[in-house]
Amino acid sequence: MNTYQPPVPTILPPQGQLSASEVSRIVEMAWEDRTPFEAIEQIFGLNESGVILLMRSELKGRSFRLWRERVSGRKTKHLQLRSPEVSRGYCPTQYKRS
Repeated sequence: MNTYQPPVPTILPPQGQLSASEVSRIVEMAWEDRTPFEAIEQIFGLNESGVILLMRSELKGRSFRLWRERVSGRKTKHLQLRSPEVSRGYCPTQYKRS
């Protein structure tokens, strides 16, 4: 039985190493349905492949598989597939204003 798993490559965006708060924010944005991968790339310099590698290294195995199932083929995660009717990155009821 072969249990060897290759190490996950270190992800270094153009601006250097990510801080813990940046990693946390990327994970949060990746879980959000309406935040496209292009927004994460624009802010943090990680393309979709980089986000996938980061999620694989940060999440437990089952959580990663659930996330991949959730975002695979989701039209709101890619700007080119997104409907023009979706013009914002969050649901209007997501942030309650008093």
